[in-house]
Amino acid sequence: MDHNISLITTIAAGFGVALILGFIAERLKIPALVGYLLAGILIGPATPGFVADMQIASQLSEIGVMLLMFGVGLHFSLKDLLAVKRIAVPGAIVQMGLATALGMGTAWWWGWNVGSGLVFGLSLSCASTVVLLKALETGGMLDTMNGRIAVGWLVVEDLATVLVLVLLPPLAGVLGGSTGIPLAEAKPLWITIGQTLLQVAAFIALMLVVGRRALPWLLWQVARTGSRELFTLAVVASAIGIAYGAAALFSVSFALGAFFAGMVMRESEFSHRAAEESLPLRDAFSVLFFVSVGMLFAPSILLEQPIRVLCVVAIIILGKSVAAAALVIMFRYPLNAAMTVAASLAQIGEFSFILAGLGLSLGLLPTEGMSLILAGALISIALNPFLFAAIEPFRRWVIKHSELARRVEQRQDPYAELPISTERKYLEGQVVLVGFGRVGRRIAKALAGRNIPYVVAEQNRELVEDLRKEGIAAVSGNAADPAVLIQAHIARAAMLVIATPDALNVRQIADIARTLNPEIEVVLRTHSEAESLLLRNEKIGTVFFGEEELARGMTAHVLERFAPEELAPSTFAH
Repeated sequence: MDHNISLITTIAAGFGVALILGFIAERLKIPALVGYLLAGILIGPATPGFVADMQIASQLSEIGVMLLMFGVGLHFSLKDLLAVKRIAVPGAIVQMGLATALGMGTAWWWGWNVGSGLVFGLSLSCASTVVLLKALETGGMLDTMNGRIAVGWLVVEDLATVLVLVLLPPLAGVLGGSTGIPLAEAKPLWITIGQTLLQVAAFIALMLVVGRRALPWLLWQVARTGSRELFTLAVVASAIGIAYGAAALFSVSFALGAFFAGMVMRESEFSHRAAEESLPLRDAFSVLFFVSVGMLFAPSILLEQPIRVLCVVAIIILGKSVAAAALVIMFRYPLNAAMTVAASLAQIGEFSFILAGLGLSLGLLPTEGMSLILAGALISIALNPFLFAAIEPFRRWVIKHSELARRVEQRQDPYAELPISTERKYLEGQVVLVGFGRVGRRIAKALAGRNIPYVVAEQNRELVEDLRKEGIAAVSGNAADPAVLIQAHIARAAMLVIATPDALNVRQIADIARTLNPEIEVVLRTHSEAESLLLRNEKIGTVFFGEEELARGMTAHVLERFAPEELAPSTFAH
């Protein structure tokens, strides 16, 4: 038997060491991603002992990139991005530009050429969505307004990086890289870029016209068989097959092909199941991607170039964060929003590695540059949880010691209070509606249909701006802040409807409302049965539990069809 099993040993060593170090990292309250990168360093050529097969690891990492980008596309929500577009789009583009300029300036100081500086700066400019989502989820901020701004910001960064991945290969020759084509045979730059953009446009058009119909149809046909294995196979085969086809037929990167495969699959009614079924495989190959990236790291850089490593860390943690915080404040958002976005961007991850790897393969980025980027990633990701934990204490300290911070915190937001021209019917006897999501919209539509006046209190300032343009009375801010409810004129309101399921805020909002208006009627919602029982026992108000209301509605429909004489109010008592 042939015992040349380098593929098996590489996978076994990668998974085994990554499991151990990832577990240790999580126990130390550090993202497991740091453990995966350290695992790559341990089985890489820069450290003694076992050395995994670099060629095989490289190919495994390509599959990891495909599945990672497929997952990004599968979860990409244009609706979520549009909700914060006025701050996320300009903010992300300007911040990426500033961070890239910082990186290029530093690289020029070290004597690198323009191409090396550009790839280096771009790699430092884009933060990790994986690390951010983990940090927001841990801190319970994923569904907050600040969390949505941070996620929208990084989605714009991801899209911009995808565009860079497309344009970098045709520009490699001009930037001083190696294209593999003799100079005499090289096409003019404008033809090369034009050809690349046409190929990308053709691929995108094919995916939007054919893929949007073919992929959902394929998933539907496979789902009808009832086979879970076939469904998972269809999802994975689509992701990798489209990524490979995009590269082979349209000269588009694996990353872009997989990203659009995920975006198109999101259109299917089976998108949630596709995400769930493919998650284990995506996670597994993502681990191998980070391990393979770690194998490229030379730990000696920490001893040989400590000043350069500190410069990289300073750009990531200080340069990017200060630029982002300043931009958020310029858009007249509060200080805690600025600090949340700043902490979100104070790290780099998967896209930085993909960009740096492409730059390395094109001869644009020196090997030292890859090691510096990896060193910056390891340090910034390890520090990121502590930065998030420090947001509130640092905000209080800054406000206490800085007059400028106090002015920023106290300045008047034009959407934080109702206009002077607001009609009297919205100022007394009205309904105060907290939250304008899917539930809030339906309640507002019903109130408007009965000509019942209401005022919306919503954290998303862009949404408040749009509501004002439609002539709807709305104030911007977190209703757990008494000032927001005061601006919504809660003291003279007839009813408070809390259409947000945030259990902690719900109690606080209800308490503030009762303090300001003891006679007000409170109506609220919850997704938890235990929480609904607790809220009812505390007599906070009329509580609606999602699953319970759904069951009541379905039961009413069934009884109306089969036993209308048994349909009685007592059937649906809480």
